[in-house]
Order: sequence, then C-alpha cells, then structure tokens
Amino acid sequence: MFYRFYRKLTAVSIIFLSLLMTVVFIFQCCLPDNFYISENKLVFSSSFGKFITFDENCSPTKEVLSRQNPSFTVKAKLMGILPIKEVSVKVSDEKIVTVCGTPFGVKMFTDGVLVVNFSQIETENGNCCPAAESGLSKGDLIKSIDGTAVFRNEDVAKIIENSAGKSLTVSVLREGIQTDISVIPKMLKDKSGYKAGFWVRDSSAGIGTLTFYNPETFSFAGLGHAVCDVDTGTVLPFSSGEIVTAAITKIKKGISGAPGELSGTFTGTDKLGTVKINNETGLYGTLDYDIKGIDMPIAHKQNIYEGSAVILSTVEGTETEEYDILIEKIALSDDSLTKNMVIKVIDEELIEATGGIVQGMSGSPIIQDGKLVGAVTHVFVNDPTKGYGIFAENMLEMSEKCQ
Repeated sequence: MFYRFYRKLTAVSIIFLSLLMTVVFIFQCCLPDNFYISENKLVFSSSFGKFITFDENCSPTKEVLSRQNPSFTVKAKLMGILPIKEVSVKVSDEKIVTVCGTPFGVKMFTDGVLVVNFSQIETENGNCCPAAESGLSKGDLIKSIDGTAVFRNEDVAKIIENSAGKSLTVSVLREGIQTDISVIPKMLKDKSGYKAGFWVRDSSAGIGTLTFYNPETFSFAGLGHAVCDVDTGTVLPFSSGEIVTAAITKIKKGISGAPGELSGTFTGTDKLGTVKINNETGLYGTLDYDIKGIDMPIAHKQNIYEGSAVILSTVEGTETEEYDILIEKIALSDDSLTKNMVIKVIDEELIEATGGIVQGMSGSPIIQDGKLVGAVTHVFVNDPTKGYGIFAENMLEMSEKCQ
C-alpha cells in the first residue's frame, strides 16, 4: 500500500515539475534579453509585470552610471521565487523625437533587377520558357549578365536581344547566396528577336506614413515594416531611393476578408529626404529639411501598458488627425521585431471613414501618456479594426544608424 502511494506521489511530483519547467520556459521566451532604461529602475507597466520581479539591484549604481556606456545585468524571477534568466539593462538618456503621422511618397530603385514572373514564348519548335527551364526563380536578384552589371529593365532586354541565341551567364543573388545560371535565349517564331521568357522589375513607388524624425540629425523612420515587391513578397533590395511629399486622395474602406487602402498622389517635385535602409522594421533615411510635427519622448517597451492610446494618421489630404485606439496586448519577446502590440481602433470617425486600419496607414505613430510608444504596421485581414504595432524603441535603434 505504501509502495502504491509512493508511485502516485512520484507521478504527481513529476507532472508538477514538468508543468513548472514549462511555465518557466514560456516566460524565458517571452522575456527579452535586453532592456533600455532612462528612469531609476527597471519596472514593467503592462500586465506581464504582475508575474515578473527583479532582484533589488534593478537600479543602476553610481559605479555603473560613471561608465561611458552604462549597463548592468539583473536576474528576473517568476512571482519573486523561480529564477527565469538574466537580462541586460542599458542606461540611456530619454530620446526626444519629432512625431509626424504625415503621408509621404517613396521612390526606390533596386540593386540589380528582380525576377518577378515568367511567360511562355512562341518559337519555331513550340512554346517554351528558357529562363524557367534554366533554373531562374521568382525573387532572384540579377546582378549581372555575362559580366555586365544590370540596373534597369532595359539593360536586360538589350543584352538578350543582342545574344544571337548564345548561352548567357546570369549572376543572381538568391537568399543571400550568389549563383550563376546559364540561360539560352530563343528566337521568336516571327523572327522579331530573341527572348528568354522572364519579367524583371527595377523600381517601386508607393505611399506610406512618416513616423518620426530626430530634430537634431534629421534621421527619419517610417512604415514600421519593409517595402516589399508586390509580386514576390520579398523585401525590395535597393540601390537608391527618396521620399517626397504626398496627399491622400482616395479611401478604399476595409471590410472583413478584404483590407482597405489609402491612395494618394505625389505633391512635390523636390525630394523630402533620402532612403538609406529598407528592412523588416521600416524605411529609414535622412530628411533634407524639417517638417511639421510634435516633439515628444520615446517610451521604453517595458513602460507600455494595455489600455487607451491614440494614433496620428492622415486619411484625407495632408492634415494629420488624432484617433482613439486601445492597446490590447503587448508582446515583449524578441521573436518578432514588428508584431509587438495588438491594437484596436475604437474611434467612430476613423471606423466610418476607413473601416479601421488600412494599407497606407503603416507608420502611423501610436501615442500613450504623451510618449511615442510605436507605429501601426499590419491590419488583421478578418477584422480591420485590429492590427499590429511595432515598438518605437525598435525603430529608433535602426534610425540612429542613419545619423
């Protein structure tokens, strides 16, 4: 009888320990490895902080503050008991930026030409697609053909037309790896010239929202996500780019299952700024001159909380308006750089005009308690009143590389 009781106790203990280890592991994944503070100590404002506590040394000491780049480590515990992990805390001055919410037009040229599609060509021997048959793929970035660098669609067309049907060595960048592919253009059935059966793109243009800029260095941040090619879905690799002033002229209202969209026109011939970085977290560069905005500090991610906030966005013309939202969920994990918050539009005026969040609003600043906490990035396809937001802190870190 004692043996049976012992076996049950052992089984229960194993289950309990397994569950405990699982909970600890989940919190380890949810808790970032690095934090910034400009206050006296590391504290959480969101509901996540109800479960996490730190050692008493979560405030920087005088010795730490005397360093050139002050930082220290602190141990995080679950409910003040179970150790989770050590996190790095960096001390920095409060960052003040000029918050915008204004629309801008973007023009970008690719670093090479991007393969976006294939087509069959008609030859004397039937239909074929030499490019696809040779191994070219959508999303390949063509850097050169037979040793000649290509930057425009016309460069590719001219080389193929002058190939005389000889094999061409096409040098492409595919998932970061350089590859050479042999492509043999074919003469068209009507003898009008040589073709290889693929389409390329050398540039992109569109409308977005400027999030903020540094009034001292003029480095800017916008969109909150990358500019991607419309056909391949890949991040557009660019060699040069610029932003210009724009105005919103039309709204396609979002409904469940069909995201809406803001359409606009470029309003100026002179460029507003130069694009230097296009990556997962947004579009970055430097402005040529200052523009209208509101100076405010950037909130650290641990100081953001679930509750009321506003977004600044332009849905008509060039005038920025303030709209009420709720921050419903905060994800501190380092797993995603752009889906850090779930937000919900509750402003009746904005819902009436757009249905909620629509394409073109990406980059709209999110403000809570007088601080910039993030920017709108994506809309939920099945609920246009909801979407994701990126931490402003993540965008700031990238924008500072443009200074």
